[in-house]
Amino acid sequence: MKKLLAVLAMGLTLSFGVAHAADGDAKTKQQSKMGTCNTEAGDKKGDERKAFMKSCLSAKPVAAAPSAACEKAAADKKLAGAAKNSNIKKCMADEMAAKK
Repeated sequence: MKKLLAVLAMGLTLSFGVAHAADGDAKTKQQSKMGTCNTEAGDKKGDERKAFMKSCLSAKPVAAAPSAACEKAAADKKLAGAAKNSNIKKCMADEMAAKK
């Protein structure tokens, strides 16, 4: 249990350090995936949570490629760089939410 807490504390320290260093930059893919998996884990505890997180983090993304509609919307707005990526990411998340 102490080892698990130490690992979690170290992970949180590292993630806060990376987030602070980025100063408002968008999350990396791994950070986004970690957040999503953490949310999906809900109130699982112990070995059950550990096994879930391991499988969730190693799973391939379902919709890795941006949809044509999201790409077109970003192009219509004449977005580039980080703004384009952020817009496409939000558009794809909205599409996934609409499917549920």
